[in-house]
Amino acid sequence: MRIDTHQHYWRYTPDEYDWIDERMAVIRRDCLPAEAAREMAGVGFDAAIAVQARQSIEETRALLAFADTHPFIAGVVGWVDLRSSSVEADLEALARHPKLVGVRHVVQGEPDDFLYDAAFRRGISTLATFNLTYDVLIYERQFPAAIEFVRAFPDQPFVLDHLGKPDIRNGRRDAWARQMRGLARHPNVCCKLSGLATEADWSSWTPELLRPYLDIALDAFGPDRLMIGSDWPVCTVAGSYERVMAVVLNWLGACSEHERAAMLGGNAQRFWSLPRVILSEPRGFSPVV
Repeated sequence: MRIDTHQHYWRYTPDEYDWIDERMAVIRRDCLPAEAAREMAGVGFDAAIAVQARQSIEETRALLAFADTHPFIAGVVGWVDLRSSSVEADLEALARHPKLVGVRHVVQGEPDDFLYDAAFRRGISTLATFNLTYDVLIYERQFPAAIEFVRAFPDQPFVLDHLGKPDIRNGRRDAWARQMRGLARHPNVCCKLSGLATEADWSSWTPELLRPYLDIALDAFGPDRLMIGSDWPVCTVAGSYERVMAVVLNWLGACSEHERAAMLGGNAQRFWSLPRVILSEPRGFSPVV
């Protein structure tokens, strides 16, 4: 079974999604699971992980409600205020839903020292009680703090979103590669192969431009800690779902059958302990052309 590990859904309002600026007009609209399911079917994906897009428990509840009515949503990575004194009670209430699998905070929008915050770290320490993972969403400049952060919680499962947002637009790769390898030294961290097209020039990127970043991620994390993700619908500012996913799918053509099965779904199933996703025997691999 193929699992897209990074999707967002929303009923659009300008106030609630003010980060969607004029350049992103294509997604200033409702983006709902039924549309995502149609896109997935066209590329042969079976399940998805829904990920929070705004800092709101109400959005987390809405994503869980979507998961109730759309079985292809295998899990939800939601948001709670990890700095709140009520974080344990909030998590206990949300974790009653079997499809809550993780939590994310939009650290890329915070000061670079945010991951050192004592209250935030106290909240992170509560996640293990509820068997929840944590998505690390950072810019490249925040890697040093993120590396120290994951080192401080060796038993907490983390996954890096969008390869840490390398500066593809300006062709910078060496410093990012060193930071990726530094983060990957911590075995409790996985990485999503997602979000690259939107870090490149939206109108001129090519698969050839993005492949070196995938190669570095594979060298750093190995095939058993990488997972494919689309970042739908955000990815559509730079290209269609099919075109964006084709970058990774075609790159996987050089990997072994075992490695493809792992990165296309097996690693996600294991990382989030997805009880409702039963992996089928590896299917024949068909790259997207």
